[in-house]
Amino acid sequence: MVVALAMVAAVVGRVPSLQWPLRPDEAGFLLVARAWRPQPDSMFGTYWVDRPPPIIALFKLSDWIGGPYFIRVVAALAAALFVLAAAGTARRLADYAGARDAARIGAWVAVATAALTSHAAIDSVAAKGEILGLPVVMASCWFATDALLRRSWLHAAAAGALATLAIGVKQNLFGGLVFGGVLLVAALVTSRLERRDFLRLAGAALAGALLPVLATVVWCLAAGVHLSTLAYVTLGFRLDANTVLATQPSSTIDARIDTLLQIVLDTGLGALGVWFLLRLPRLLRRASVPAAAVVAMLVVDTAGVFLSGSYWRTYLLVPIAPAALCLALLLADETLMTRQWRHWTAIVTRAVIVFTVIVSVLSLAEWKRTVGSYPPTEYRTGRAIAVAAEPGDTLVVYGGRADIQWASGLPSPYEHLWSLPMRTLDPDLSDLASVLDGPRAPAWFVQSKRLDEWSEAGTDKVRLDLLEGYQLVAIACSAYRVYLRRELDRPTLSIDCDATFDEVVLP
Repeated sequence: MVVALAMVAAVVGRVPSLQWPLRPDEAGFLLVARAWRPQPDSMFGTYWVDRPPPIIALFKLSDWIGGPYFIRVVAALAAALFVLAAAGTARRLADYAGARDAARIGAWVAVATAALTSHAAIDSVAAKGEILGLPVVMASCWFATDALLRRSWLHAAAAGALATLAIGVKQNLFGGLVFGGVLLVAALVTSRLERRDFLRLAGAALAGALLPVLATVVWCLAAGVHLSTLAYVTLGFRLDANTVLATQPSSTIDARIDTLLQIVLDTGLGALGVWFLLRLPRLLRRASVPAAAVVAMLVVDTAGVFLSGSYWRTYLLVPIAPAALCLALLLADETLMTRQWRHWTAIVTRAVIVFTVIVSVLSLAEWKRTVGSYPPTEYRTGRAIAVAAEPGDTLVVYGGRADIQWASGLPSPYEHLWSLPMRTLDPDLSDLASVLDGPRAPAWFVQSKRLDEWSEAGTDKVRLDLLEGYQLVAIACSAYRVYLRRELDRPTLSIDCDATFDEVVLP
């Protein structure tokens, strides 16, 4: 019953924002999915994005089922499944550790997981790879633990397949692979698993892990996409992008790092992490196998957040998975303590859980109270352009605001909807300049960032193209400069910058 209520709470936590206009990543993924036409040197054809096919396929399927905003429903269901999988994994970890009352441990973990996942400061709005992939990661951990308990090669294969599938949703979701691999190795090293069983389970897990990879390769071959294109999109691009991030530091990076650290403290993730580290020596002695797996997963997922180079707050969803398993081990260990020690440690652990629940509820209440003061400027800008546009018009948004592109309903002749791919693959803006002064020049151009926000390379040519070929027709809500080609005549843009979230009627 408690787990079911926690699942409902995880869904309810995302309900208030279901109709908030699509955010940049959601809008971009949807645009890529709708225009998906694979080519030998382009995974998705019309637009470029550094994501594997599964996440784009999920957006395409969701759009086909229920339209553009149905992906928010999918994300809410994913949050609920994440809670369920966390509770199930916690129960199996408790069983493996020899703890009593595994069901109660699973219930506590479900409550904390729902609270952390729903915290508005992290992101209870956007349906992105993190929230969509987390239940897959946790399901992999569930199957991996069950495979070790039952010596089941089928469960090991399922764990491997799910762990790799999660990476197909978001490339930084390595937690399932790390957890499962360390779990098996630790069991072998500590003689909790015979070599024969280790080889059987590891072989099954490896075979399962290869299935999503092989499926993607087969799709590429069938669709005519070069495997080198797949490799660059999923792996190679990130190496180049990291170099760009290091050489072109953004003025907002330091602020984002500070925000991440503050959220870690505000959500209770920090308190849970500190309490786990204090108890870790005992856990490594009493439950060395699962403790080693959870620690490895926690280190990898936390490092992924702070080594990403971008430091978006949504990244903090990823370490919630190992944090939930940390809590499971803490609760399991309490049942094995003497009565006196169990009493005091239980007080601290429950206090951390209660804190996460309280601050999560307060964050959602605050979001609901203040959301009206954050008008959806990007949506209003895009819709104003849509009203003024004529058939055949196109739009380029400079600076990575795919939500403006989406709201306008206009296609883009420029393949980059995000700023990082633009900075990495078109560093001197030569492709953009060729679009602006070529036969595919867009009717509209929206500048969401300064042209030299990241680098001055190529900006003089783009600036000249804008001066010669376009006229500034509006500065939308004092934020976005809107240009129209000089030879075109379109109605004056009417942008209601004061319209709040509740007043916006989505198409």
